[in-house]
Amino acid sequence: MSERTRIISVDAIREATAGVYGGAIRTPLIRVDTPAGAPQDLQLYLKLEALQPIGSFKIRGAFNVIRQLSREELKGGVWTVSAGNAAPGVAYAARLAGVSCSVMVVDSAPQTKVDAINRLGATIVRASYDECWETAVRHGSDRMRGYFVHPFDDDRFIAGNATAAVEIVEDLPDVTAVVAAVGGGGLLAGITAALRAFKPDTAVYAAEPETAAPLHASLSAGRPVYFERWQPSFVDGAGGKSVLETMWPLVKDVRASIVVTLDEVARAIRFTAERAHVIAEGAAGCPVAAALSGRAGAGKVVAVVSGGNIDLPRFAQITGASSLAT
Repeated sequence: MSERTRIISVDAIREATAGVYGGAIRTPLIRVDTPAGAPQDLQLYLKLEALQPIGSFKIRGAFNVIRQLSREELKGGVWTVSAGNAAPGVAYAARLAGVSCSVMVVDSAPQTKVDAINRLGATIVRASYDECWETAVRHGSDRMRGYFVHPFDDDRFIAGNATAAVEIVEDLPDVTAVVAAVGGGGLLAGITAALRAFKPDTAVYAAEPETAAPLHASLSAGRPVYFERWQPSFVDGAGGKSVLETMWPLVKDVRASIVVTLDEVARAIRFTAERAHVIAEGAAGCPVAAALSGRAGAGKVVAVVSGGNIDLPRFAQITGASSLAT
């Protein structure tokens, strides 16, 4: 199948739904009261993927890939490249499968994510952001050994991610819109594929930080482009420097990519902690911020709280809790 017509099939999503719960859990979908200033006709729901065993939706895709690998493919262990959440996802799934795991980790990854990888027994190989991104683009690295589990550009990984949207439709059949952060695009692609199959009248929106919004730029250009103004920030799990050409067919049909400021993300993280009593990392705050802005429309809007792996001192700083410490 050519990249131009790449799709995630309904059969692949159904197969993932039948098998992914050997590693992932079905996460809650809760309604939260919106703050003053939010659109009055907005009914906001949060899909709490931060409550997965590894604190992120990535366990869905990682487990769905590894459970389908043959003994021959697994005999040398597995590896991935990650800015954070894919690493513990693959490491956790590898541990369940009883195989070794190594991870190329971007050197700016939050310590809480590095600690999680260590706890799961994976070997860490440090690399620059650019080397990690090049590894994702090339689907390989001369420095790594074993079976490469791509952190987003793999149909099985995407089908696993799609199971989150299947749960949303089952729990909220009249959902109006779903908003998800986009980094590599694996979560957004999975949600888009599932909703196209099972609830095609539901709008799908991406959410990106102003410091890293390549999908917004690409949608404006009508093709994958490089985001020239990229800057690192506490939103480390969303917003890359570009959209991979291989992922473009799977993400280009979203309703829009909503770009949010870092201040909006910080307020959304605090809002999630106050209303849902859940810690959201920077990427997870983006969809909440986008939904609260009203730009994802009215009605029953679901923001996917994709992960909660953030260093606690940074979380305290973002939410203002550090000023309350004694």
